[in-house]
Amino acid sequence: MKGIVYKKNADKFSVYVNEKTFVLTARKNLKDQGVFVGDVIDFDENENIINKIFDRKNLLVRPPIANLDKMFIVICEVPKPDLYLVDKMILFCFIYKIQPILVINKCDENSLGFVNEIENIYKNVLKIIKISAKTQNFEDFLENLEGVCTLAGQSAVGKSSIINAIFNENLEVIGDLSKKVDRGKQTTRIVTLYKFDKNKYLADTAGFSKLDERLIDIDYHDLKNYYPDFLEISKGCKYRTCMHETKKDCNVFLEKEKGNISKIRYENYIKLLNVLKNIKRY
Repeated sequence: MKGIVYKKNADKFSVYVNEKTFVLTARKNLKDQGVFVGDVIDFDENENIINKIFDRKNLLVRPPIANLDKMFIVICEVPKPDLYLVDKMILFCFIYKIQPILVINKCDENSLGFVNEIENIYKNVLKIIKISAKTQNFEDFLENLEGVCTLAGQSAVGKSSIINAIFNENLEVIGDLSKKVDRGKQTTRIVTLYKFDKNKYLADTAGFSKLDERLIDIDYHDLKNYYPDFLEISKGCKYRTCMHETKKDCNVFLEKEKGNISKIRYENYIKLLNVLKNIKRY
C-alpha cells in the first residue's frame, strides 16, 4: 500500500491511508538512509513494514521533513518580527522549491499600521495573507492550504494557535508569551503532519525559529538571483557581475536610496551576503 508518513516516534512511523492509521517499521536499508515525516512510502499492511520510499521533491534536515510544497511564514506585531529571519526563510524556500507565503497573524484594527509596513516591504516578493486566530479569520489561509505545508516563524507568533483553531481541538500545546522578554517559549518539539482534507497537510515545526545560515546551501555569488524584488532593477547595474554591495554603478543601491527597494530587505541582503562569504563549504 501507498501512504504518507505523518509522524515519527523513534523507529516507529505513523502513516495515513484511506482515513486509517498504520504504525510501521522500516526495513534496515531504509532505516539506515532515513525515513522522514512527509515521505511517501510503499508498505506491507500485513507485516507493517515500509518497503520503499518514493522520490522526494525536497528533504530538509532541520527540521526533519520531506516533500514540502508550501511554507507559511507567520509573523505578528508582538513579538517584534525578526525580518532577517523572515528573509532567510524566504530564501530557503526558493532554494528548495517551496512556495513561501507570508502570514500576518493577530490582525485587527489596531495593527493596520504594522500590516501596511510589512506589505510595503514584501509586496513584490511573495504572497501575503492576513489572519486572526482569535477572531477565526482563516478564509485566505485555508484557500492556500494545499499539499504538504508547514508553519514557520518565531515563538509566540501563534503557529500552534492557528492549528488549534483550524482543527477546533487542542492538537498542540499553546505557548504563553513571556511578557518579561517579549518573546515566546518554544513548545513544539517534534514534527507532526495534521491532515486537514484530501491532499491538505499542515505541520508545526520547531526547526525554523533560528535557521542557521549554514543550512542555506548556495554560493554567495548566487544570492542575488533569489531576490525577485531586485532582479528587474538589477538590469540597470553597469556590470553583470554586480553583487549590489557598493554604491558605484549599482542600480539596486540607487533604487534603495530612492525608496523603490525596501531598505530593510537590502540591509538584510547585505548582512546575509557577508555571512555566506565566510562560510566554508567542503
